[in-house]
Amino acid sequence: MSNDVVIQNIAQLILPKKTDKPLKGNQLNELKIIENATLVAKDGKVVYAGPHTEEYDAQEVVDATGKVVSPALVDAHTHLVFGGSREHEMALKQQGASYLEILEQGGGILSTVKATREATEDELLKKTDKSLREMMSYGVLTVESKSGYGLDKENELKQLKVSHALEKKYGITMKHTFLGPHAVPKEAESNQAFLQEMIDLLPEVKEYADFADIFCETGVFTVDESREYMKAAKEQGFDVKIHADEIDPLGGLGVAIEQGAISADHLVASSEEDKQALKDSDTVAVVLPGTTFYLGKDQYADARGMLDNNGAVAIASDFNPGSNVTNNLQMVMAIAALKLKLTPNEIWNAVTVNAAKAIDADAGTLEQDDRANFVIWNVPNYEYVPYHYGINHAEYVYKDGKLFIDNRIEVQQ
Repeated sequence: MSNDVVIQNIAQLILPKKTDKPLKGNQLNELKIIENATLVAKDGKVVYAGPHTEEYDAQEVVDATGKVVSPALVDAHTHLVFGGSREHEMALKQQGASYLEILEQGGGILSTVKATREATEDELLKKTDKSLREMMSYGVLTVESKSGYGLDKENELKQLKVSHALEKKYGITMKHTFLGPHAVPKEAESNQAFLQEMIDLLPEVKEYADFADIFCETGVFTVDESREYMKAAKEQGFDVKIHADEIDPLGGLGVAIEQGAISADHLVASSEEDKQALKDSDTVAVVLPGTTFYLGKDQYADARGMLDNNGAVAIASDFNPGSNVTNNLQMVMAIAALKLKLTPNEIWNAVTVNAAKAIDADAGTLEQDDRANFVIWNVPNYEYVPYHYGINHAEYVYKDGKLFIDNRIEVQQ
């Protein structure tokens, strides 16, 4: 019986290891690469992925000579849905204003909250649709999408509904995260009063959200407040996440491990003690080097130290309007190589199988019967993607075994 597609003559086929738990420590540097390979898909599933074979016929046969094939990428931390933009803040940053100083001036998150509240659901849908299509063109077919720019019931739900509408439209895997406690709105009586308001919202947003997240940082929510929120969310059946130790070493990673969070994200300022504790935890440390790069900081998350301590690490974009305005995960892979000193093997595992573990998604591998979501890269070898940075190397993106995006540049003469 004929298959849907056979990809032949693949120069290198990247096959991350399928595993029940996230890869930890040295495991991230183990990556199966098959040269002169074949990939076969039928009915949206992988039939075969391995050494060259002529055993399979198909309706579509693609010659991938000189090219690389990998699972579609997984972006495990994005703020995909938001109103407005914040390009005017670049001048403030260039003058030395810190993130928290901009926030105190009514900029930062609060300016995006204002724009998001003012946007209709249709306006947000149109804007986010464009961002998501760009993201998918870079080879990402599994996306985590956070709320957090509404800071009230109506607008948090609006963001989550936009995410669901796009998931339905494109048929990709999306995970939806309620980040109600992302900042404290100006109208709030106090941090604690607003936090309680967000806790009270948890039962209602459960219909639309897979995870509950909180921003644990100076000027936002303390470790104790974050613990209170995470406990309440778990009681409502949520898996929990946390924005932890992005600026100051408050101990957010430690409370994430304590509460069994599925992931702790940012971790630029995490303590040595907390980084060492990752080895005894399945919490995935999601590092966001693009954010550090965009903010012009010298100190990056210590991904190397986390791996050396046998922790689980993933890499994500943190696409958002204020601190990392890129939906190009390939660019972030390059920053991870240059600034985090991660190997190509570690980077590929961190944006596929481990990123999937950070959001509980069945993605990031190409084993038999896996969903046939894969990318044909117009590069000579798998190390080339993080090496040649700033452009799109994804030539074809396949979803469920069907050509989904064709990025070939056709020059008209």
